[in-house]
Amino acid sequence: MKPIWVVDDDQSIRFVLEKALQREEFQVRCFASPREVLKALQDDAPQVLVSDIRMPGGSGIDLLAEVKRRHPGLPVIIMTAYSDLDSAVSAFQGGAFEYLPKPFDVNKAVELIRRAVEESLREEVADAAQAQAPEMLGQAGAMQDVFRAIGRLSQSNVTVMITGESGTGKELVARALHKHSPRAQGPFVAINTAAIPKDLLESELFGHERGAFTGAQTTRRGRFEQADGGTLFLDEIGDMPFDLQTRLLRVLSDGQFYRVGGHQPLKTNVRVIAATHQNLEERVRQGGFREDLYHRLNVIRLRLPPLRERRDDIPMLTRFFLGKSARELGVEAKRITDSALARLATFDFPGNVRQLENLCHWLTVMAPAQVVEPKDLPPELLGVPTAPAVPAAPADAVAGASPAALPAAAETAPASTASWLAELEREARRRLEAGEPEVWASLTRLFEGGLIHTALDLTRGRRIEAAQRLGIGRNTITRKIQELGLDD
Repeated sequence: MKPIWVVDDDQSIRFVLEKALQREEFQVRCFASPREVLKALQDDAPQVLVSDIRMPGGSGIDLLAEVKRRHPGLPVIIMTAYSDLDSAVSAFQGGAFEYLPKPFDVNKAVELIRRAVEESLREEVADAAQAQAPEMLGQAGAMQDVFRAIGRLSQSNVTVMITGESGTGKELVARALHKHSPRAQGPFVAINTAAIPKDLLESELFGHERGAFTGAQTTRRGRFEQADGGTLFLDEIGDMPFDLQTRLLRVLSDGQFYRVGGHQPLKTNVRVIAATHQNLEERVRQGGFREDLYHRLNVIRLRLPPLRERRDDIPMLTRFFLGKSARELGVEAKRITDSALARLATFDFPGNVRQLENLCHWLTVMAPAQVVEPKDLPPELLGVPTAPAVPAAPADAVAGASPAALPAAAETAPASTASWLAELEREARRRLEAGEPEVWASLTRLFEGGLIHTALDLTRGRRIEAAQRLGIGRNTITRKIQELGLDD
């Protein structure tokens, strides 16, 4: 573990904290000014930084901002006098872990620093686990065919069309094709053509010149320019407006395009990977999709199997998503019994991998015990009749990387509401009887995280709309996403 850094111009404060932390077997390094800390940060970094606010030659708030710029995950504790309440507020706005009012109780100070250390170590473990997490999971024969195809296609610049139901992981496959291709050092740019209004899609793809339309106050680079030298992933290509299909065909043919309002042709070197859950052949027959564009995109087709065709993967995916959800919410991962896994394997999962991930997030929040048994599964998996549920969002899922949604059965009727409130009360009682610290904070974090996950899933990641549905402000949802670590 790295040492604790203490910075304060008061030598007595440094001495007291250093001795108290050393008694607890922490390594400590002391500094007299922010300038010394910034110099030391060029070669090293602490486990936790404890800093005074007011010091000659620099402010603790300024130091906090610079430290967060270099090391965003580093916990910083700000020491402040009671008269510095405004400064304490600024410290929290700047991302401080906590503030320590002076004069402080040494034991309480050490305990606060210990909490910051534990948080830092948890973050390191989570980051390491995330870094080691596999790109894709699957042992079923259908997925092994997909992996082999990715291996063959990754070294080529050929255009690929990925097909499959919503929730099967099409963007994840596109990212894998990019990561293992000669373009891996270039950008990977993704755009969902179904999620952007028709009037804005042309500008999103090709950019626009200043003054091209009302509100175009500056020149903007489009996704084709942003992806130059890399890969452009066009998700839900079947929903692209017909007139834009003509422009897309021109780019795919000769690599040239014009910005909206522009007169100078631009050249781009982009590998295009497209995806759709629709039957494009049928769209062509109906006149909704250009046949020449279809043949241009459909050079190589890669079909992703639905989860019901790879039921053998459900236990492995379930355990993976339970661990992932626990890391996101900062709680201990739930374990699931073989009998519960067997019940899951009988369900068809119309929402595919996305639905399974959402279910695992629901279990992490709502299952009453650490071991998930069949009776803990939501009613729709147990065959219990429920009121009509809110339809799942048709967003194309990224297996392993997307906001999770609580199953709608948790909020359909008063009886169901009473059920989840009872689960919440049981969980609160269990934690309180066990003497767990900060029960309020931990359960509130789980509850808020579940709400925001659900709203973002229903709005396909659109934060402003999610905030409106939840009845909170735009700034509030942005702050909560940052606080809860829900950015993805």
